[in-house]
Amino acid sequence: MAIERERSISDVVQDIIRNIQEMLRSEVRLAKTELREEAVKVKASGILIGGGAVSAIFALFFLLLMTVYALTRVVPDWAAALIVAGFTAAVAGFMMSAGMKRFKQLHPTPERTIENIKENVEWAKQKAK
Repeated sequence: MAIERERSISDVVQDIIRNIQEMLRSEVRLAKTELREEAVKVKASGILIGGGAVSAIFALFFLLLMTVYALTRVVPDWAAALIVAGFTAAVAGFMMSAGMKRFKQLHPTPERTIENIKENVEWAKQKAK
């Protein structure tokens, strides 16, 4: 009878260990999935920031060129370049600010995984008692 009790206790302990191992594997898979999802969001923010920067460079060039030609008829050359540079800088600043704001709103931590791990630890503690 003592041998049967030892076997049943060892079986229960082995069962608990297997369950904990499977839960940990599941949590690792969930964490990978969550991190992939966050990486897609980070990529989108990076593309917005990069696109904003490239657009700002082209806009600066063409606006400076056009404005210099147009405004040199009304104001001195240096004033025309200053007006265009200020406007282009404002647009570029807006685009960069929007991209950075979106980037800061991302949460690259696998929150669901962390919650599940906490629950699993509590479950394991209760089973160990």
